[in-house]
Amino acid sequence: MKVVSTLLLTAIAALAAPDGTIAQPLEGTLRIVVPYPSGGASDRAARLVADRLKDKLGTSVVVENRTGAGGRLAMQQLKATPAGQNVLVVGNPALMVVAPVVFRDVGYDARRDFVPVAHVTNYDFAVAVGSAVPVREFNHLAAWLRANPEKANFGVPATGSLPHFFALMIGESIGVTPQIVGYRGSAPSITDLMAGTIPVAVDTLDALLPHQSGGRLRILAMAGARRSPMAPSIPTLRESGLDTVATGWNAMFAPASMPADRVRRIGVAIRDLMREPETRARFEAASMEPVSAGPEQTAKMLAAYRAQWEPVVKKSGFTQ
Repeated sequence: MKVVSTLLLTAIAALAAPDGTIAQPLEGTLRIVVPYPSGGASDRAARLVADRLKDKLGTSVVVENRTGAGGRLAMQQLKATPAGQNVLVVGNPALMVVAPVVFRDVGYDARRDFVPVAHVTNYDFAVAVGSAVPVREFNHLAAWLRANPEKANFGVPATGSLPHFFALMIGESIGVTPQIVGYRGSAPSITDLMAGTIPVAVDTLDALLPHQSGGRLRILAMAGARRSPMAPSIPTLRESGLDTVATGWNAMFAPASMPADRVRRIGVAIRDLMREPETRARFEAASMEPVSAGPEQTAKMLAAYRAQWEPVVKKSGFTQ
């Protein structure tokens, strides 16, 4: 009898959550929907989370890529998810902040239809030039563009993306009016930058960085509050004389139909796994900055981000 009791206590302890409650496995498979093709930063983040989250929740976690309309199609499809389904979507500033301002009929309400679950990564934006552009520092680029305003063509990974509005901010700050050249993703924009088709590109640091070593592009500055550990030799825009900080993020959101207790349970599980050294190391190895934040912290981050960027997007007058 003593042996049986010991085994029973051991089993209960194994199921106990940190607060002492019994953590039952989550009922049903959890789907994490990535609104973009496989291989990008959102997709990499989702797969790294899914790989670890299955053990935290005691259920299968699958990643599903659902592309179309720059990510908006997935948001439109998921907003009406029934409450009984376990579904998350990877959201970013483009979907949760920019699109609702830019598009006359975005097809979903980012504030009403989705709730924050967990903030998992941050990423920095950067400014790069092709090898034929005769500058090696950001302040030299500003002077060169003022002297050659007809060459102020800025490539961005998508029209209406945050790099689009960040490029407009840069142009305004240095006294030029940039012509925004929108692409379907980072790859074609960077290809044209290296080929000399466009002189300047604004994109995420992790997208630009692998191409710098070959000498076909130069990253002049990154837009974080401090230098990135991925590229400590690249100065910030603040160090380069432009008092601007621009960062992006990937976060998990649930359809508003998901019960609040389930949102919190999944969010806390993701927050906790993002604290684990092994998980953080995996993200850093994939050139992503890991973040550990549950539903409440993610909601505060999102509110602050909207307060910063919605006025910039509206001021641009850009609509679609």
